[in-house]
Amino acid sequence: MTATQPAPSRIGTATEDPPAVRVRGLVKRYGGKAVVDGLDLDVRPGECFALLGPNGAGKTTTIEILEGVRRRDEGTVSVLGVDPAAGSRGWRARIGVVSQAESAGQALTVREALDHFARYHTAPRPTGELLAVTGLEEKAGTRVSALSGGQRRRLAVALGVQGRPEVVFLDEPTTGMDPVARRQFWELVCGLRAGGATVLLTTHYLDEAAELADRVGVIADGRLVDVAPPAELGADLRRRATVSWLEAGARREVGTENPSAVLRDLLAAHTRDEVPGLTVTRPGLEDVYLQLVGAVPTRAEESLR
Repeated sequence: MTATQPAPSRIGTATEDPPAVRVRGLVKRYGGKAVVDGLDLDVRPGECFALLGPNGAGKTTTIEILEGVRRRDEGTVSVLGVDPAAGSRGWRARIGVVSQAESAGQALTVREALDHFARYHTAPRPTGELLAVTGLEEKAGTRVSALSGGQRRRLAVALGVQGRPEVVFLDEPTTGMDPVARRQFWELVCGLRAGGATVLLTTHYLDEAAELADRVGVIADGRLVDVAPPAELGADLRRRATVSWLEAGARREVGTENPSAVLRDLLAAHTRDEVPGLTVTRPGLEDVYLQLVGAVPTRAEESLR
């Protein structure tokens, strides 16, 4: 699977099905400080939604509230039509969780751990299948305590999807994985979506969000600052292009929403030769993300300096 060949979407619409996840006015405070501050979010059935944001932005807290393992202070939350705070055992069987915490028995082998937790599900995915899709076949007889960090993440993913969940929460699932394991994980997520599952993941990897997500939400200081398909995130920021060229041996740059006019002027001034070092670039996903979370100044802010 490549970024140029995205997985086919199974997204429903508001007229077809209610959201698999709906959040309105979500607030969570610690010591009087709101780490989630009035967050609104809908995740559609069959969608892969990626939640991006810096450390401390409120991503994990939001996910834990949706999983029903952390209480909210304000707002309404619905996952598969149920308030997670009152979710029954039957509801929990319909969701899958891959958290940042270790959950498998350290003294068990990988295969034993998968076989053990399979007993908690009505129709678990076969252990051999899980070992294959997470790249753990060669580690099936290894004790969990002897696995590397990346291998433990793969086991956590296997356990999280073992029960064929309708909604899967993945909290930074590929942290510590090598590039090959990450690609295997991406294929697993695409397989989950092809089977109709809804996936909500947090990640620090922008390429992962661009590869997997139908839509991306950027959270900063506990608030959702933008939601859009990866290629459309930060639409206003993407309109501004940077025209760059060499002049008297020095690099010149102009930020503009009308690069054609700048190019026209440059070409008029260089009628006898090409404009040296001429480039025209627009912000990519990383540039847009950094501006949305306030990690870099915008052009307008730079102009005030």
